[in-house]
Amino acid sequence: MSCEQNTVLLGELISHKKGFAFKSNDYVDIGVPVVRVSNFTDDSISRDDLKFVSASIAKVNSNVTLRANDIVVATVGSWPNNPASVVGRTISVPTWAEHALMNQNSVIIRSKSDSLMDQRFIYYQMKSREFSNHVISKAQGSANQASITLDAIFSFTLLWPESGVRASVVTILNALDDRITLLRDTNTTLEAIAQALFKSWFVDFDPVHAKMQGRAPDGMSEATAALFPDSFEESELGPVPKGWRLKTMADVSTVGIGKTPPRKEPQWFTEKTSDVRWVSIRDMGNVGIYASQTSEYLTSEAVEKFNVRVVPDNTTLMSFKLTVGRVALTDGEMTTNEAIAHFKLDKKSAVTSEFIYLYLKQFNFSSLSSTSSIAEAVNSKTVREIPILVSSLELMTAFQDNVNPLFNQLKNAEALAANLSVIRDTLLPRLISGQLRSSELGSFIGEKVLSS
Repeated sequence: MSCEQNTVLLGELISHKKGFAFKSNDYVDIGVPVVRVSNFTDDSISRDDLKFVSASIAKVNSNVTLRANDIVVATVGSWPNNPASVVGRTISVPTWAEHALMNQNSVIIRSKSDSLMDQRFIYYQMKSREFSNHVISKAQGSANQASITLDAIFSFTLLWPESGVRASVVTILNALDDRITLLRDTNTTLEAIAQALFKSWFVDFDPVHAKMQGRAPDGMSEATAALFPDSFEESELGPVPKGWRLKTMADVSTVGIGKTPPRKEPQWFTEKTSDVRWVSIRDMGNVGIYASQTSEYLTSEAVEKFNVRVVPDNTTLMSFKLTVGRVALTDGEMTTNEAIAHFKLDKKSAVTSEFIYLYLKQFNFSSLSSTSSIAEAVNSKTVREIPILVSSLELMTAFQDNVNPLFNQLKNAEALAANLSVIRDTLLPRLISGQLRSSELGSFIGEKVLSS
């Protein structure tokens, strides 16, 4: 695939609309979703922690209604050396977020040509390192917060080959994106199955209710059904299955907190994948169930010098500062910053990491705060005292036998999606610049898959 080096300024190709500054008293419990830059993942939008406004408010502000495949850039945020950085982050609006509204500190970008192919070609170039470096180099602000102007965005120079080449590039990259989306959608379904089983057994207590009514619990063997009691007893949580014990997270696990080496000493932080992975809240917002990819790493010297706790493989992580309640499982050993707790288990533990993950995903974190600010109320002591209901070890083993295959599938699919993302990002500059021909594509992707 050859590509003449025709160039054009981004501002000549697009129209734009700034996001709207919705007021906190505009928000309601159910309504039209409002997307904030804090909802951005690396390339899309997270459904977690969305805000909502009424239909009447949405109608008045319909000019910031999102469309599928809109490009949105965060114009305000922290600097790139901060793991929670959002300034300059560029995402593509997924289909499910169509008709949502865009909040302030952002700009919505659309191709003037109304061509989906051109829209995607522009998006892929705006996902490049060149675009990120360009806008960050023009950013202004304080030590803690940066902002970028529209001129900084619009002055970016794009390669703009002839239409056939643009279409070919978009076809290839879209195919990879579609495969990644399919894997993620499949994982959403698999996780929902695991969550439904957890809720039935450990929240709604369906098997216990069935046995109280003299019925055989649905969808389980006699041996598994025999592990459930046939009555309830009172507890601090209300009626719970007889014989089950109310514990805290500190009772069932060793609760650990991460650490950040001094930011003023940049030698402790790297981007080398050979160093120790260091998970931030932003990273947890970008992963699925398993935390495997991190935006920053720590040197082994930093881990030792500052006594940063190394979190074991397959251990549950939970964010408890700033953004409370993001949960993930580790994929291999890693470290975290001080806003993330982990729950280390041993061979004698009464619960499993998968059980803790599913429990925390449905946990009502607002119950931990007597004030309106959960982020201010939750601390390491609060995390250790999170209540958790524990069944018999035999029932826990039976539950694990049921969910293990699901989590194995989830882990494999996430690894494949991450691999495809790396391939896509590696292909992007080579396809757009014409350095890679279509005839070379198959062997290039094959080499990347084999080497990953």
